Amino acid sequence: MRKLLAVLASLAAAATAQAQSITIGLAADVTSIDPHFHLLTPNASLGEHVFDLLVYKDANQRLKPGLALSWRAVDELTWEFKLREGVKFHDGSEFTADDVVFSLGRPETIKNSPGPYTVFTKAITEKIVVDKHTLRLKTATPYPLVPNEVGAVMIVSKRAAQNATTDDFNTGKAAIGTGPYKFVRWAKGDRIELVRNDAYWGPKPAWERVTFRLITNDPARVAALLSGDVQAIEAVPTSDLVKLKANPQLQLFRAVSNRLIYLHVDSSRDKTPMATDKAGKPLDRNPLKDPRVRQALSMAIYRDAITERVMEGAALPTGQLMPKGMFGYTDALKPDKYDPEAARRLLADAGWPDGFALTLHGPNDRYVNDEKVAQAIAQMFQRVGVPTTVVTMPSSVYFSRANRLEFSLMLVGWGTDTGEPAATLKALLATYDRDKGLGTANRGRYSSAKMDQLLAQGLATVDDAKREKILQEAIAVAMAEHGLIPLYHQVNIWAARKGIVYTPRTDERTYAFDFRPSGK
Repeated sequence: MRKLLAVLASLAAAATAQAQSITIGLAADVTSIDPHFHLLTPNASLGEHVFDLLVYKDANQRLKPGLALSWRAVDELTWEFKLREGVKFHDGSEFTADDVVFSLGRPETIKNSPGPYTVFTKAITEKIVVDKHTLRLKTATPYPLVPNEVGAVMIVSKRAAQNATTDDFNTGKAAIGTGPYKFVRWAKGDRIELVRNDAYWGPKPAWERVTFRLITNDPARVAALLSGDVQAIEAVPTSDLVKLKANPQLQLFRAVSNRLIYLHVDSSRDKTPMATDKAGKPLDRNPLKDPRVRQALSMAIYRDAITERVMEGAALPTGQLMPKGMFGYTDALKPDKYDPEAARRLLADAGWPDGFALTLHGPNDRYVNDEKVAQAIAQMFQRVGVPTTVVTMPSSVYFSRANRLEFSLMLVGWGTDTGEPAATLKALLATYDRDKGLGTANRGRYSSAKMDQLLAQGLATVDDAKREKILQEAIAVAMAEHGLIPLYHQVNIWAARKGIVYTPRTDERTYAFDFRPSGK
């Protein structure tokens, strides 16, 4: 009898432990635990479990208090943040304004970042500690986006991180934040393990232990969900939507994403490495430098076919940076109409009546159906006289090479962390200037003095309605010149086992603390 009771007690304990833990399948790899090393959605999504933000965003990216209880413009050049009192880091040390000053200065010190966080910190010219829980940030010109942008920078412990390397974060030695979860370990390419921070200042998450499984292969991720090896997954493959929707043991959750999938085009160099004549010989000039050629490529793309067939309805064609309903969207900017004949005429007008050959590079494990989309685009280019070879690779390799400007034409995605288009314009389309934190992800090196001027004007305009109009004009300039070629906005889809619900987000974040048992 005692043995039976012991067995039952053991089973009950195991069931309780299982009920307090969750395993989530991630579609994209995490490249670092260092919260300032690489501006990449999977890294930020994971990091924000361990490290808090000054300013949070809700599921629709509206600002709400985080480590900062409130913020206000003291004058045109000064923002004041009132910080929460009584917040502790995971090692028990006190959170103060000094940690914020250190965290906002750290991105500038990161060497060889594949995606610098300085795009969010360059506008700050001075950081003033008023007292332990009051901080003032100065800018050179009026800058209304300070709360949006500093709210994208995770806050680390100065005590733990001031002499730490990125490797120290990856091993966990320096991965000490104030967030709802503590870092346990990262098995690169396999999993990340977290444990609940029971001293967290905010709402207590439902799960005591969280395991993120890195399952970049779509069929494997779905199989893990169906077998119960994981209780939830992100980036549901479009090919499995019908099957999963019909499964009574599962639930789906979706939201239109702010993630833009687009083509970046080498529009600056006189010669480009991955464009040749049709015999494979190097060209003596870069055809992509001509806006007419870029427009021709855009008009060769049948976006409706990509979104309906390749993406199976889980995407919306676009001709601009922001999806409908978000700050900066305008009905005036439509996707380029699919018109192969007009595309051929434009190529001829630009001096390429017989076309040329291209290589389109892209990742094969980062975005939903990324390789399939690249292949579809290549076929469309072929029809207008631009035979295109597709080369894809793991994102860890792809982004390193793309940042070295090795490619001529790139399939890329960009999610808007700030919930408005200025950050996207700064990163993707502003003239490259490392010292100013501009063009940090402008891999095509597009440059427009008019667009730069409008962006600077928008960044200095405090009135929201006026700023939106100016930024819409800046976007229109860049889109007219095809500084990049917008394709579509993704629809974010998560799936979970019955009994678990999720709040879907426009910013693609997969937060363990936003999964919860039904009824809670």
